[in-house]
Amino acid sequence: MEPENYSNEEFNDNDSDVFYAETADGNAAESESYSYDASDASASETAPAQTYSSPESVADPTLLKTYENASKIFTTLFDEIGKVIVGQQEVVEQVMIALLCNGHALLESNPGLGKTLTISTISKVVDLSFNRIQCTPDLMPADITGTTIVEEHGGDKKFRFEHGPVFANIVLADEINRASPKTQSALLEAMQEKQVTVAGHTYPLDKPFFVLATQNPIEQEGTYPLPEAQLDRFLLKILVPYPDYKEELEIVNRYTAQSSPETSRGISKETLMSLQKLTKDVPIADDLKDRTIRLVIRSRDGGAIEYGASPRASIAIILAAKARALIHGRNYVAEEDVIAMSYPVLRHRIILSFEAERSGVTPDDAIEDLLIDGGFLKPRPQETESSGIRAKLPFGSKK
Repeated sequence: MEPENYSNEEFNDNDSDVFYAETADGNAAESESYSYDASDASASETAPAQTYSSPESVADPTLLKTYENASKIFTTLFDEIGKVIVGQQEVVEQVMIALLCNGHALLESNPGLGKTLTISTISKVVDLSFNRIQCTPDLMPADITGTTIVEEHGGDKKFRFEHGPVFANIVLADEINRASPKTQSALLEAMQEKQVTVAGHTYPLDKPFFVLATQNPIEQEGTYPLPEAQLDRFLLKILVPYPDYKEELEIVNRYTAQSSPETSRGISKETLMSLQKLTKDVPIADDLKDRTIRLVIRSRDGGAIEYGASPRASIAIILAAKARALIHGRNYVAEEDVIAMSYPVLRHRIILSFEAERSGVTPDDAIEDLLIDGGFLKPRPQETESSGIRAKLPFGSKK
């Protein structure tokens, strides 16, 4: 069956203003500070739907139509992805957030947890062109960007540029840490400027353009760690967890049957680009924006973090929080959105001190400490003043 592309006009106006619920208890007005567990990011899935008025900034009739249909658009997306991907709601949501923010994402996990399948499935559901690059140590930059070749016609020789796999809407860089530094650098211009320069000529890339890369952290031989400059160009670093027993049982049942699961519908590229515009229209309170910026600045104060995040992290947290609010049916950014997106935005942008790594501190531990310092989270109940990360490596200026 051919994929069915959903455009804005195909939804029924009668129920197009129904959105996902705000929080688990349906309370849209307040967002209490709490100790956040990244594994509970989708806690609001079962809440009753609520209706929200459209932002005043949505003046374009086309964007307004997309906004009114957003609930059905996201329901369609996640239902179709769920036909192939079992569980991993938080991972799928964060990849979709990267797409809404027009940003790139790095997925990290042990082998066999569905990183590549998740990315290829999303590319089908969103109806975007898709190319896969299998990174290996002998991969050359021209194998990614393309190369200029000489053609001879009737005795005349002409140069023609042969496009590489980077010329697609979604580029999967599989096992990106297996590519050599020279080859990894071929993606830098594409990821930042959305263009490729070969032999003095610049070629624009298709829009929208996303690099969704995968890597696994347990293999060391034949791998090349990504340079910090390239890591910083990924909007999110998404950790893919192991499935629980029920999810793994469903995976086994689904993929040992005669027929393999397939997606059958998608949304159009135009609808995705409209959602990207709407994401930037989601308002955020000035005080929450101020606290978010101070959160990032605090990462540069020393303690467990040797090198803090750049201003790009402040932009990324706020933009990703807007996208998460839109997915969850809110017409404003809540504190829980900032908390949820701080982990994938910051975990690859901060570098821990030697003492922190020696003590077993992880980037997520340090981020949680930042959130506690910023008043976003309360210390976990089981922790006392003499336990936890704060006692081992408190934040503060370097001495």
